[in-house]
Amino acid sequence: MDGIPEVALAVYAHPDDADVACGGTLARWARAGTAVHLVVCTDGGKGTFDPAAEPEELVAVRAAELAESSALIGLKSVTNLGYPDGELLDSEALRYALVEAVRRLRPDVVCGHDPTAMFFGREYFNHRDHRIAGAALLDAVAPAAALPLYFPSAGPAHQVSTVLLSGTLEPDEWVDVTDTIACKAAAVECHRTQFAEPGGWAGEAVRLRAEEEGRRAGAGFAEGFRRLTLRG
Repeated sequence: MDGIPEVALAVYAHPDDADVACGGTLARWARAGTAVHLVVCTDGGKGTFDPAAEPEELVAVRAAELAESSALIGLKSVTNLGYPDGELLDSEALRYALVEAVRRLRPDVVCGHDPTAMFFGREYFNHRDHRIAGAALLDAVAPAAALPLYFPSAGPAHQVSTVLLSGTLEPDEWVDVTDTIACKAAAVECHRTQFAEPGGWAGEAVRLRAEEEGRRAGAGFAEGFRRLTLRG
């Protein structure tokens, strides 16, 4: 993607998702002067394999991890909508919250999950919260946020010009993150509850993935997206 947006909004399901999906892009923009904002839909309170974990404690720990990673990325604001993990619904309430964020922040570019991406080989399929967050975001961006008679109490209408969907099976746009891949790796490593094994494997994994996308984009490291260009 060419150019640096003035304002960018990332909307993701879980506290670690934005760093994994597009942390290099967000860091690149923030370094260039973009006001980068993040909305997280769920509280992260079920994101563990430990049956003895206390959800309230996990929520607090993951919030602290996100605060640490967000400082590295350079985010201007972070909002958590507080839905419990696994209980995110494509509801009017969720769409209203996202419309309100879009209208209040008035971003040029919005990043989020590709809700159409389901199966990634034989070893992973896309999390339900990811799919719902992505679908709700698209509905919030267009038509709702752009048309004043949708959710009139959510603020003045705003037309987003570009949507970049990550975790997609059909990337057609890449952002060169060669200068910020180290920042992305460090941000991902902040989410210790999710990537607990020692040795920096999570950071290395995102480096390898970005290197693979970089080969497709003709860059050292890159992040791939499905791009939507919207017009009012």
